[in-house]
Amino acid sequence: MKRTSLIFEVKDIAAFRKKALLFSQQFREVVHLNSNDHHQKYSSIDELLAFDAFTSLQTDAQNSFAELEAYQHNSKDWLFGFFTYDVKNAVEPKLTSTRYDGLEFPDLYFFQPKKILFFKDNQIEFSYLPLCEDEIESDFEEINDTVLYEHTKPLSIDIEARITKADYIAKVNKMKEFIYKGDIYEANFCMEFFAEEAFIDPLDVYQKLNAISRPPFAAFFKMNKHFVMSASPERYLKKKGNTVVSQPIKGTAKRGKDVEEDTILKSQLEFSEKERSENIMIVDLVRNDLSKTASRGTVKVEELCGIYTFDQVHQMISTVVSEVDPTVNAVEVIKTTFPMGSMTGAPKFSAMQIIEFLEETKRGLYSGAIGYFSPDSDFDFNVVIRSILYNQATRYVSFSVGSAITAKADPVAEYQECLLKAKAMQQVLR
Repeated sequence: MKRTSLIFEVKDIAAFRKKALLFSQQFREVVHLNSNDHHQKYSSIDELLAFDAFTSLQTDAQNSFAELEAYQHNSKDWLFGFFTYDVKNAVEPKLTSTRYDGLEFPDLYFFQPKKILFFKDNQIEFSYLPLCEDEIESDFEEINDTVLYEHTKPLSIDIEARITKADYIAKVNKMKEFIYKGDIYEANFCMEFFAEEAFIDPLDVYQKLNAISRPPFAAFFKMNKHFVMSASPERYLKKKGNTVVSQPIKGTAKRGKDVEEDTILKSQLEFSEKERSENIMIVDLVRNDLSKTASRGTVKVEELCGIYTFDQVHQMISTVVSEVDPTVNAVEVIKTTFPMGSMTGAPKFSAMQIIEFLEETKRGLYSGAIGYFSPDSDFDFNVVIRSILYNQATRYVSFSVGSAITAKADPVAEYQECLLKAKAMQQVLR
């Protein structure tokens, strides 16, 4: 669908971005994607804000991919949305999701926005559907006139861990028993932190979380009373033309107190036998997943176990690429790789069965994906980690963290890694 576009320049782009986000909150559907100026080889959109659904798709796991393929084919426009982890049940019908779900997100949701703002340097491109193109200039003026406000009252939320440290250790040891028996090589085990009767301002929480993390795949998503505030450092999957890119993260180290300690911790991560083995196992899984839609001989590991530094942590990231035939549907590429290997394990099916057996809560959107389809069937999706989820109607707020469990995993060290990953979310909510 053809859109009308106008480009404006503003002097104070930082203020305009905040005003635009505040302006967008009047609508039921909002998505904000922000790369935080992480310019990498496969970077695409710097920052965008889309809001006000013209059409939408909400469905459960059972028919999710078929319905999404039809929706994406028929709209031929920008679509923004998410896959929850539980869409795995559409990929593997023998899988279930029966654990407690305090958030109650739909399994899959996408919408076609009437209005999109693309940010680039000090310019903003307004891209509107024809039915509202006459509102571009008035919206620009209204955003300019929006009054920003400061939040002075700190949050005071009583956050609880879904399982105790002792229970966590016992469950990791149980997972290691499955590994010793040969059922799996590796699995991602996660635990939830939550609060009930929580009153938060989702936009304020998102902006604070993004400010202290500044990740390359930050996302704010509003679906009426459901909110996602994501500071994700990880790309799940991107398609640009015929090229498909996956960048799994496995391996985490804390930041040092000074340059010397930071360098040592980064080096320890780079040369850790355990972390490298975890990463390589998942790279093998991703290579296998991409091969299902790739042209013969095109699956390549472009970077293995690269070390990247973010504000909160160091991460070990690999990059796997493939080329797909132009006749392969974009949704099929996602279906054959979902859920992402970094949040499941190897072999994937067995790992997901054991995850369901051992974890206490339904993952829902945590370890799912948020992103977009472009009008020409390209796409880019993050992995929903380092993220706060909120059901405003029930006042339930939640975030989950996890780590990869292998035969060499030390349960106490894995627990400490989970607390490290939870640090930014804890800081923002407390």
